[in-house]
Parts: sequence; C-alpha cells; structure tokens
Amino acid sequence: MLFFRSEELVKAWCADRGATPGPSVRMDQLWVLAKTWYATRLAPEARRPSPAEMRGIFAGIGLTGPFWDPEARA
Repeated sequence: MLFFRSEELVKAWCADRGATPGPSVRMDQLWVLAKTWYATRLAPEARRPSPAEMRGIFAGIGLTGPFWDPEARA
C-alpha cells in the first residue's frame, strides 16, 4: 500500500515507472473500512464477512467495481 497526497501524484508515480494506476482509496474511506471490518474482531463469535457482506461494506463507502467484488474473476 502506498500513500499519496493526490490523484495527480499517483498518476505521475505510475507514469515514471510505466505502471497502470490501480484502485485508489481515500484516507476517510480507509478509516471507515478499518472500523467496520474490525469492529467485532475481538468478539468470540467474530467471523469473516461473507462475500455479500463484503460487497455491502465496500459499496457503503464508495468502493465499487470488479476489484472490490470478492467473487469477481481476476
């Protein structure tokens, strides 16, 4: 995971290396994702979210598309 201040810096970094930019996550999205994903991790009944739950979590914070679908084929 790399952190950048702007999309322009991501594009410049990728252009310098001949890479294609991948999906980006803003810090506010990352914070909500972490809080949601790990909210119950210390509970004895904690479990990994199902694919449908994962899609709901991702979509709820604006992360959509094939990359964020746990059942999409690469």
